[in-house]
Amino acid sequence: MGYAKVSPTQHLGDAAALILPPPAQRPRGKTMPALTLSPALSVLAAFTRFTPPQPLHTFLRTTGYKIRPPRPLPYSPLQSPARDAILTHTATGPHRLATLLCEKRPGPVPTIVLGGFVPDATEQVFLIRGFLLKHGSVYYLNYPRTGFSLDLLCAQLDDLVEEINTLHGQRPVLFGVSFGAGLMLEWLRRGRVAGRSPALAGTVLISPVACTEDIVAPDEVKPSTLLGRALKPLLDTEAGQVAPGIIEKSRVIFTKMFEAGAQNKASLRALMTGDELRHLHTHVIQAIQSVDFAGACERLAALRQLPTLSAWDGGPRPLSSAPALILYAEKEGAVLHERSPTRAALGTTLSAFFPQGTHRIVSGGKSPVQHASLIFHYFQFLPHITAFYRGLKTHPVHRAA
Repeated sequence: MGYAKVSPTQHLGDAAALILPPPAQRPRGKTMPALTLSPALSVLAAFTRFTPPQPLHTFLRTTGYKIRPPRPLPYSPLQSPARDAILTHTATGPHRLATLLCEKRPGPVPTIVLGGFVPDATEQVFLIRGFLLKHGSVYYLNYPRTGFSLDLLCAQLDDLVEEINTLHGQRPVLFGVSFGAGLMLEWLRRGRVAGRSPALAGTVLISPVACTEDIVAPDEVKPSTLLGRALKPLLDTEAGQVAPGIIEKSRVIFTKMFEAGAQNKASLRALMTGDELRHLHTHVIQAIQSVDFAGACERLAALRQLPTLSAWDGGPRPLSSAPALILYAEKEGAVLHERSPTRAALGTTLSAFFPQGTHRIVSGGKSPVQHASLIFHYFQFLPHITAFYRGLKTHPVHRAA
């Protein structure tokens, strides 16, 4: 499935919609005087002639955020049978629950966001959230700091998607980034094994990490990737025997990876304001530092649980018949192993998993696009995501009587 490229200037309309009122209706039969152009649109035209489109887009976005600032609020489904069953019948405690947040907006296509190991989902889509909210509500699942349970997370997704389908009569888009994309693949796999087919509008997977082999090859003595060097000591250690020092070294590497992206101040000025950058930096570093020893070990244990994606293993096919967009960065080498089985499977047998799937490599910009770089390479990812959402066909789910 192909689609046309979208230039940055096409996003000016999306951004302007945040702050410009809709045009007034004129009486039927009357023509508009030749010189009564909207002053706001004249200002936009002037900016477009003399200012690069990316800073203008940022100006419009941040102005819209001032009028209606980001405010994800705690959210809980009215009924949570899948979550309650896990908490009641297993030893999993509530400290392993993901924090569910929501920004409510009118629109036919809500989005459910799962982030990577770090940062939280709310920061993972910090710049793109305004675009997502134009289509409907956005739900964020932020992983717990003091533990993690793959079964519980999948149960929370079960309950959330079921409520969106039945109570709101809508089909959500699943939006997974890195480790979060791997979790969504596992949730889809479990649903198919159980004979469930949740009503989805689509699935977006950004730089999926869906098994340990995506990061470190089993036969690799010295990892070739930066993330592999951080995680291999943990992967080589039996559960329950991880030394705290290993976690701290991994924490340092995650911090360095984020700080490296934040070094290009000139590029960042075109993306966000100084206040936004300080907010983002504070929350990302806070997320890295606040995941405790148990939380880090259990997140990695969940990654170990994820089966290798393969079209030849006899597993359920397809994972979803809804449209899917798989985006990899042009430079994934700091995180993904060159023999990543997930990347190979989605690159060569995509239709087996997603018959309406599209696979793209994100490139362009002054610096190479890095793994899951939705913040620092926002303008490179946005055209692909915009085109995907514009191509979605919304079919309401019939509500139960």
